[in-house]
Amino acid sequence: MGSILVTWLVTTISFLIISRIPIGVEFDNFGKAFLAAGVFGVLNALLRPILLFFGFPLIVITLGLGLFILNAIIFAIAAAIVSGFRLRYGFWSALLGSIALSIVNSVLLSLI
Repeated sequence: MGSILVTWLVTTISFLIISRIPIGVEFDNFGKAFLAAGVFGVLNALLRPILLFFGFPLIVITLGLGLFILNAIIFAIAAAIVSGFRLRYGFWSALLGSIALSIVNSVLLSLI
């Protein structure tokens, strides 16, 4: 239970860090980033296995690059659900935001 809360907080901080990078990911405040991190985590737990199953041929054909598309889809769905979470440039913000989120999350979690 404690590791879930730590991961949620690290993801929130990662969201706030990537919102400072000029890639079009915007949050109204800390609370919206916290909510977006929770929604993103739930979507990853529930929706990602389904998308992986149906997107498996795309992932194989693109030699794994299709995973970036699946991550961007989940990122965009989280932005659509949370009202204070915006993607200024649409899909490109979702794609760059999901890549930046995975990098920043990995760095922060390795520091802990």
